[in-house]
Amino acid sequence: MAASRGRPSRETVYARLESALLELNQRLGGLPNPKEAQGIWEDIWHQEAHHSTALEGNTLVLREVEALLEQGRAVGAKPLREYNEVRGYADAAKWVYGQALEPEGWHDGRLVTVSEVRQVHHTAMTPVWNVAPHPDATGREGPGSFREHDIQSFAGGMRPPAWPLVPAQVEHWVGEVCTLGQQITAGVATPRPLPEALAHLHNEFERIHPFIDGNGRAGRLLLNLILVRLGYPPVIIFKKQRAAYLTALQRADNGDCGALGELIARAMHDNLNRFIVPNLAGPARLVPLAALVTDEFTMAALRQAAQRGRLDALQGPDGVWRSSRKAVNAYRASRGKQTRRTA
Repeated sequence: MAASRGRPSRETVYARLESALLELNQRLGGLPNPKEAQGIWEDIWHQEAHHSTALEGNTLVLREVEALLEQGRAVGAKPLREYNEVRGYADAAKWVYGQALEPEGWHDGRLVTVSEVRQVHHTAMTPVWNVAPHPDATGREGPGSFREHDIQSFAGGMRPPAWPLVPAQVEHWVGEVCTLGQQITAGVATPRPLPEALAHLHNEFERIHPFIDGNGRAGRLLLNLILVRLGYPPVIIFKKQRAAYLTALQRADNGDCGALGELIARAMHDNLNRFIVPNLAGPARLVPLAALVTDEFTMAALRQAAQRGRLDALQGPDGVWRSSRKAVNAYRASRGKQTRRTA
């Protein structure tokens, strides 16, 4: 795939992700434990609960999500259903993170089980179901139960399987997930690049559409359960990416998982840079500038400072600028002095 001007090619994105994952596992000791790095996981938790529900139309802004999750306060005047959507998703995401790194005693060692598919959906959907159940659902189609309705074709022509086929297809999907996990654990090369193998699994779940409602949320939660159990960072699909995400899913329906794989790869790399690497690396450790972006310093501002020699940074042979939190703090202090001199 040719890269557009100023945008790295898909192959470059995959290569950068592979390099970053090697650094995470070999130099930084893998993903941090939620108990040891609570701040990292809480940042991811807030962002994921906000953006994944926003993809489905939830209107709570990040500030309202944070108040709800941290303080239990319903800030704003949104419908109760929307608060419960976020609360349910957040509970399920927290369960996913905990199960991934510290599985409960009943876990049988497989990457994912059918029981966990049901559990994720049940946890995510119960709070909203309590106040706004699906109008067409029977008493046997509540949270955690497979649908007993057929689904109309989606945009693009894909139609989920007839409902009697759902249990067997979910079993087959779980088998595919476990096979991928075994290949990765054994160091066996997968038939397609890792991000595209993950994209295929994510799209297959959405194609089956096993529940009458909440399949998008459940599918993204299960993708993150797979990722973190494999030692990879979870992903956040941002609400601004909704159109690209839906288009990528439609392309995957037709057998082309490239666009969805690239979106997943970028999301994995983004979480590594924004949340995990900066917190695990010491203050003097060189990390990509993307890992040092804050509300105060954008990526463009850091790159410009590095290019002008105002920020202590190095540009590697891969073209990526790297600096450290210590250097950024020194740059911030120097900017403060300049401001005082010119005041």
